[in-house]
Amino acid sequence: MLEVMCKDPDDPSAPRGFRLESAEAPARLALSGRHWFSRYALIFELDEEGPGRTRVRAQSWAEFPGLHGKIYRALVIGSGGHQVVVRRLLRQIAVAA
Repeated sequence: MLEVMCKDPDDPSAPRGFRLESAEAPARLALSGRHWFSRYALIFELDEEGPGRTRVRAQSWAEFPGLHGKIYRALVIGSGGHQVVVRRLLRQIAVAA
């Protein structure tokens, strides 16, 4: 997962577009970020499913304050773009595994 989420997998303190909030290896990775129009968090939870099998769950949370935030939310969430990006991210994690 770090290969996908971090610029340098050997340095998990530098995730792409996020700040590392907490890491509880091997079960949880919590990231957060912000920009002009939103504050957001992305949390990954990993469950061992058996030998060589792990289930990855992703939770995303965001706040979109103010008028610009409402417009941005409509563009990102309302368009389905967020869903596309999260699914692509999960596929990249699966391929890297």
